[in-house]
Amino acid sequence: MASIELTKENLEETMSNNDTVIIDFWAPWCGPCKMFKPVFEAASEKNEDVLFATCNTEEQQELAAMFNIRS
Repeated sequence: MASIELTKENLEETMSNNDTVIIDFWAPWCGPCKMFKPVFEAASEKNEDVLFATCNTEEQQELAAMFNIRS
């Protein structure tokens, strides 16, 4: 399963409807984030019993703050 885009609109549903959720918080300007993306996507394909979600911290600042993502 490919990862989903996590937003404040789908957060509650995503967390309550899945036993395990792994979230990759990233920013468009972050080089290490870009390098990690293929690894995260590959892991999501290999582990279909786990939901993998990505969260763009620039677009979802409220979620980033909720999870104490600072940089």
